[in-house]
Amino acid sequence: MAVQKLIDNDYATLSYHPDSKIVHHEFKKFVHGEPFREILTAGWDLMKKNSATKWLSDDRGNAALPPDDAQWAQTVWFPGVKAAGWKHWAVVMPEKAIGQLNMKQWVSMYAGLGINSQLFSDPAAAMAWLEKQ
Repeated sequence: MAVQKLIDNDYATLSYHPDSKIVHHEFKKFVHGEPFREILTAGWDLMKKNSATKWLSDDRGNAALPPDDAQWAQTVWFPGVKAAGWKHWAVVMPEKAIGQLNMKQWVSMYAGLGINSQLFSDPAAAMAWLEKQ
């Protein structure tokens, strides 16, 4: 089946790969607040609807999260996607150093909570790894 593109705006693209059951977002620039939460919530809905377990985060264009978005991601979004069945996470690292540091912290934290995670610099390599999980 063809890739399904659900959101495509100035901030991000959110797609679903039905053959491999992968939720895939690409942040095109620094995103926070409502646009950030909209993308992650729509991905969470895709996971529930399709019994997906894999997420590819292409965060090359993003930076560090503001504290209120970080708290929302930890206390609202993560428990929801984990309960929906999230197991595997491929992360394409942000280009900016502060974003890289931030993502390493998130990956480490979620790995400690049972998410099988890998860091990448190339989206194709991230997708190939995720498809094998």
